[in-house]
Amino acid sequence: MHSLLAIDLPLGEPLERVLRDCVSHNDAFCVLDQRLSSRQRNVELELLGATAVLDTSGQRVRRVGREVDDEIGLVMLTSGSSGRPKAAELTWDALHASAVITQSTLRDASPPVWYPCLPANHIGGLAVLLRSILDDATLLWGDAEDLTSAPQRGATHVSVVRTQLARHDLSGFQKVLLGGAKPPQALPRNVITTWGMTETGSGVVYDGYALPGVEVVSIDGQIAVRSPTLFRSYRTMDRPTILGPDGRDDWFPTGDAGEVTGGGKVSVRGRLGFVINTGGEKLWPEDLEAVLAQLKGIRDVAITGVDDTEWGQRVVALVVSDDELDDEITALASERIGPWAKPKEIRYVQKIPRTGNGKIRRADLPTLL
Repeated sequence: MHSLLAIDLPLGEPLERVLRDCVSHNDAFCVLDQRLSSRQRNVELELLGATAVLDTSGQRVRRVGREVDDEIGLVMLTSGSSGRPKAAELTWDALHASAVITQSTLRDASPPVWYPCLPANHIGGLAVLLRSILDDATLLWGDAEDLTSAPQRGATHVSVVRTQLARHDLSGFQKVLLGGAKPPQALPRNVITTWGMTETGSGVVYDGYALPGVEVVSIDGQIAVRSPTLFRSYRTMDRPTILGPDGRDDWFPTGDAGEVTGGGKVSVRGRLGFVINTGGEKLWPEDLEAVLAQLKGIRDVAITGVDDTEWGQRVVALVVSDDELDDEITALASERIGPWAKPKEIRYVQKIPRTGNGKIRRADLPTLL
């Protein structure tokens, strides 16, 4: 058994040095969210089960926690977009596999030079660092908000979420990995859409196709994965499994709905628990959100369902806008999806609750109603 070190450092070279030290000494680690209040930080530490904390002072402060098995390298909280976060345990082998598979997929004549800009307490941000620490990538450090000039200083690759893609000119990068929330419909040629989660050790599907060594199937409409990058277990429970089409029960049910075509194309619809059944029709919130996000004047939008005696569930649109766009919203929903997609209620709000990697916190949406 090993202790679990919680690293309380912001994104930067000191964090990289500590991570390299953890790898060289086989010390299991987790990375804390730098945005949290002291109270929330304590909750995060409890969920992770950390046995020590390292901050900018360089001192390791011991705390009561839970040790991890020797094979575990990382403990990371899931995004919490569907509810209370869970602490996932990933082995050193899974972390190494993720770094190698990604690097081999993205390299050209030379290894990528990554520009870190995502928080390392999320798998998408940490994976960028581990591609250098566990494989042959190079990291170019700089201001996480200064993405536009990074290619001029030698960066070739970057991993971003949708908000960063909208705010920055990323045309200078050879490749841009886009994860988190559902991508916009029109994308620059250098952007690669990714799908994955903490449990899969970062993105495992690029532009709709599984990475080498990764298997993806649809079982009764749910996406399931088998991969060398998969997490081993949660801190409080074993990894869930499901019986696959090959008769083996070692597939991980992701909780995402979707399909896989005969040619291997993966299409992810959204979280199974948040599909809206309205008047006998199914509506995926992500589909309507993608449509309404194109409407001029809408800065952000989230779709949710509310119990309704007539419809089963009625569609509610939560909109961030300076203008009232009720007519435009209902007309566009009906035109692009169907009459059942027209929101029965439109509420204008100040902000949509999102995770650090841009996913809507759907479990928090009822607080806005």
